[in-house]
Amino acid sequence: MAERTPGFDTLALHAGQAPDPATGARITPIYQTTAYVFNDVQHASDLFALRAFGNIYTRIMNPTQGALEGKVTALEGGTASLAVASGHAAQLLAFHTIMQPGDEFVAARQLYGGSINQFSHSFKSFGWHVVWADGDDLSSFEKAISPKTKAIFIESLANPGGRVMDIAGVAKIAQKAGIPLIVDNTMATPYLCRPIEHGANIVLHSLTKFMGGHGNSMGGVLVDGGNFDWSKSGRYPLLSEPNGSYHGLKLHETFGNIAFAIAARVLGLRDLGPSIAPLNAFLILTGMETLGLRMQRHCDNALKVAEWLSKHPNVSWVNYAGLPGDKYHALQKKYCPRGAGAVFTFGLKGGYDAGVRAVSSVKMLSHLANIGDTRSLIIHPASTTHSQLNADQLKLAGASPDVVRLSIGLEDVEDIIADLDQAIS
Repeated sequence: MAERTPGFDTLALHAGQAPDPATGARITPIYQTTAYVFNDVQHASDLFALRAFGNIYTRIMNPTQGALEGKVTALEGGTASLAVASGHAAQLLAFHTIMQPGDEFVAARQLYGGSINQFSHSFKSFGWHVVWADGDDLSSFEKAISPKTKAIFIESLANPGGRVMDIAGVAKIAQKAGIPLIVDNTMATPYLCRPIEHGANIVLHSLTKFMGGHGNSMGGVLVDGGNFDWSKSGRYPLLSEPNGSYHGLKLHETFGNIAFAIAARVLGLRDLGPSIAPLNAFLILTGMETLGLRMQRHCDNALKVAEWLSKHPNVSWVNYAGLPGDKYHALQKKYCPRGAGAVFTFGLKGGYDAGVRAVSSVKMLSHLANIGDTRSLIIHPASTTHSQLNADQLKLAGASPDVVRLSIGLEDVEDIIADLDQAIS
């Protein structure tokens, strides 16, 4: 009898975790410790030289963090992961591992406003430069690539509009150029989409959102797809060349298909330090046990709310890929067959002022800057999350003045609809 491959929900419960060897505790404990005792001098030397795997210092690794990384790796189908303090920290370490001053990367314009801000402004301090492409026009990615380009960055489901990206199409362009494709999979989670299966090389998440799912903890993760040759072109010296801080060790030559995750940990996390707290890793681990159940309910509720909004007299449009008439519906069926996610946008006929009134009038929905909570959330991006963008950038990002963004939760859908009805009528 052939060995069975565990299903998604089984992995969500068991992957990365085993009973605690010291106590037999079934749930991974919160290892609230700063450092770890070495067996002897040779053991310590081997750990610091990367000749052996193990715990040294919680800034770099922690057993609770390790269990979380194992679970995410299994769910995404990668080779290794690195959990850090936030989604932005994961992005920082991913680019730190592959970029040098003066390098460029191409990114889709259809991104979370915080990522647009990070790429446009903060990354300039490192000498990294973003070149924007249109996620709806694959040719724009090819045109944006130059000899300085080191990566392409997209979101699987773009925030705030819930646009579905053609991951395989962008992956072909990245492969032709010999550069990695980085996919932010926060909005979809591996329950809806596994980007590595469509050609992605690195997957990122804000664990703060759907993966943790309860709005109680911050975290981020990068997943190594193990499917990119970091040595072939000689353009990624941190991975392919002798490393001075490890006695000339070549990370890709030594660690193979987990080299990217190792480099992000022992070079980026070691020196930049955005570590995830053991308590946050524990809370996210607990939340992930119900990821499949939650995401399906999120999707089912979101579709019903989108269908209702599309018929409301005060609503001018609804962007939700799960609707049969939506321009991204075919891509949703290809990349996210279980559902189109929980986050989408709609436009109110009263424009900016109507959007502000709506978010001020809800009673059950929470007006806040987050997504992926068990509770339903609402925000007016033009006055909050995307307020740093000018009018043209707002339009390109799918956050025009009339846009209201919803993150549909797990409440009874009739109650969600009733609250929205009284707020926008």
